Amino acid sequence: MTSWMGTTILSVRKGNQVVMAGDGQVTMGNSVVKANAQKVRFLSSEKVLVGFAGATADAFALFERLESKLDQYPDQLQRACVELAKDWRTDKYLRKLEAMIAAVDKKTSLILTGMGDVLEPADGIIGIGSGGNFALAAARALIDQDLTAEEIARKSMKIAGDLCIYTNHNVVLKQITIDN
Repeated sequence: MTSWMGTTILSVRKGNQVVMAGDGQVTMGNSVVKANAQKVRFLSSEKVLVGFAGATADAFALFERLESKLDQYPDQLQRACVELAKDWRTDKYLRKLEAMIAAVDKKTSLILTGMGDVLEPADGIIGIGSGGNFALAAARALIDQDLTAEEIARKSMKIAGDLCIYTNHNVVLKQITIDN
């Protein structure tokens, strides 16, 4: 069985910004297969940002399901994610999907897992994937500095890329501006 590893997804919520960053590296075993993968994207008319760690095809299938739930429950990210998590946990096909998703909008930051979890971090910072804990720790250390959410994410992703062999420095970063 081939083991696919590697991803760092980080989301930082600070001030009037919520950003999500993802590295571009995809590995198979101990080889880099792709260095510029797009693991962060917009859904729901650019109102929601999502990023994934895990199997790419599985994540895309879940993104499609989440988009459908967002269409069903417009501007209700948490409800859409809970409904997706219920399906993911109970549906015979979805249950086999191996991915983890970070999803954010102007109000909410969530982590979704195939175990039925919909988790909202208390500090608005999410780190998932093989380098997620490195990026998460760095972002938490930088959050009280005079830096924007984007600056924190970029510095944290650099640290994760320096430490995690499954993470590179080819970072895609997208943001949502929060109206005051």
